Amino acid sequence: MLIREVSEKTGITSDTLRYYEKIGLIKNISRDKNGIRNYSDEDIQWLEFVKCMRGAGLSIDVLKKYMNLMDKGNNTIPERKQLLESQLEILKNKKKEIETTISKLKYKIQNYKKIFNKR
Repeated sequence: MLIREVSEKTGITSDTLRYYEKIGLIKNISRDKNGIRNYSDEDIQWLEFVKCMRGAGLSIDVLKKYMNLMDKGNNTIPERKQLLESQLEILKNKKKEIETTISKLKYKIQNYKKIFNKR
């Protein structure tokens, strides 16, 4: 699949795809004889994972570390699992913070509705 098609399918810009390749977040993208990138289904799956994790707030450094561990083989599964578990805890804490903020905003909005309705 060409970079334009991958960009349309994943919602990741072509520039970002090139950047991810440059920094080693995606590796071994095959190219044709003219140097045109040809993404595989496996590449797309990895990019969907990266997009999801980035959307959740994981850093590029964490994702690169995870990928480097994957490249080293199955003996790194415990370390990869630990990395993901620690990121899950971080996300759970962020979720609690967001839920607290939502509650406070709802409270404030209700107060404004009460004040507005009294007029």
